[in-house]
Formats: sequence, C-alpha cells, structure tokens
Amino acid sequence: MRSLSIASTGMLAQQTNVDVISNNIANMNTTAFKRQRAEFQDLLYQQVARPGANTSDSGTKVPTGIQLGAGVKTGGIYRITEQGALTNTGNTYDLAIDGQGYFQVQLPSGDLAYTRAGSFQLSDQGELVTTDGYLVQPNITIPQGATSVTVSKTGEVQVKIDGQTDLQTVGQLELATFVNEAGLEAVGSNLYLETSASGQPTVSTPTEPGFGSLSQGFVEASNVNPVSEITSLITAQRAYEMNSRVLKTADEMLQTSTQAG
Repeated sequence: MRSLSIASTGMLAQQTNVDVISNNIANMNTTAFKRQRAEFQDLLYQQVARPGANTSDSGTKVPTGIQLGAGVKTGGIYRITEQGALTNTGNTYDLAIDGQGYFQVQLPSGDLAYTRAGSFQLSDQGELVTTDGYLVQPNITIPQGATSVTVSKTGEVQVKIDGQTDLQTVGQLELATFVNEAGLEAVGSNLYLETSASGQPTVSTPTEPGFGSLSQGFVEASNVNPVSEITSLITAQRAYEMNSRVLKTADEMLQTSTQAG
C-alpha cells in the first residue's frame, strides 16, 4: 500500500521539523542567533491518467486526470535573518550591529569568517578578538595604558591615553554584507562562511548606505520567539501523530485483507 510509505515520509519530515524547532529553542539565549525554518516539498506523482490526455478520436480530453502523490520531503532549511533586539550590557568591548552587516573574523587557517555576535574581548597583546580568541578584522589594537575606549556608530575606535587631552584613533571597524545572507554556511560558534550561494562580500564602514550602525555596550539578542516556536512544536507534534495514525490505519487494512484471504 502506498499509504505506508507516504505516512513514513510525513513522519520523517515532521521529525526534521521538530529537530529545527528544538535547535531554535536551545539557542534562545545565544547572542545574535538567527532562527531557522524547515521548508517541505511534495514528492513525485504517479501519473495514472495524465490531465489533457485524449479520451476519444473526437478530441475529448481528461479534465483533471489521476495523479497519486508519493509523500513529502524536506526541500530546505532556511535562516531568517530578522534583526534581534539590542541588549544593554555596559561592556566596553560589546558591539551590536543595528541593521545589515557582519563583523569579519580571521580564523586560525587564515580564512575569513563572519559573525553578528559582537561579544569581543582583548588578547594578551591588546588585540580585539572573539570569545574564541580569533582576530577581528581589520585588526584593532588597544594600546597599553588606555583609560577608556570609544567605538562610534561609524566604527571608528578611539582611546583616551592617560596624560593626553585629545582622543587617539587606533582603528576603523568594517562590516561585510552579502546578496544572499541565507546562503552563508553556519559552522558553529556564531560564525558563518562565504559560499557560492551567498555571493562575495561587500565591505564598507558602518552607516554607509546598505550597512548598519554599531552600538557600543550592547549585544544583539537571538531573534527566536519562544511563543511562536512552542506553537510550531505543537503543530509538528500533531502532524506527526496524524501520520502515525495513517500508518496504523494502513496496517489494519492490510491485516484485514490478509485475514480475508
């Protein structure tokens, strides 16, 4: 019976759906996390009677035909890049992007990764780094003896040196944008990699047209909506139960036909 395999594809699809939802819920408090959604597609159809086929020599045609579906499959899992709320931390080296853009991070391999998690710290050399110690690009070094650090909305980093009146500029932060943000490859640790689907990055200073601004002392919160996720979880659970019921019904029908034989 087709219904056995059809119901099994439905159960597998909802299992994937629950996996995605559970990952969203698990990352409710992950800095700058972007929630994901599973997208499903129907499988190929068996054409028992194709629509439009001739039914006589006089030109009559089948109006609708008979097309039997084979179930469902996961078409993709896409990332929703909606802006998360900005949370005030008061930490000097916490930076949030208000708008579009990603910070550039140099990996130990020398490749560039991209992140919106601006929970930065200083290395033993005074360099601005991520929580994993990866260098933020362009490289920013805070000189020893700096009494305060100011990061403007445009990404200009200035420090106050004890004994000096004027602020000293030590670097300029830049942001990268992509034509297709959803095409970035997530590799964990709040990092993304460029892919052929995302396109090449466009780099510029914050507040330029198409780029967000920076907010010092803030971090971007996850854009996961707990109420929405729980609602989706309940819906997925019900869909799984209904497919399970179809599987049980098909089994009972097979059992009846076997006993009758």
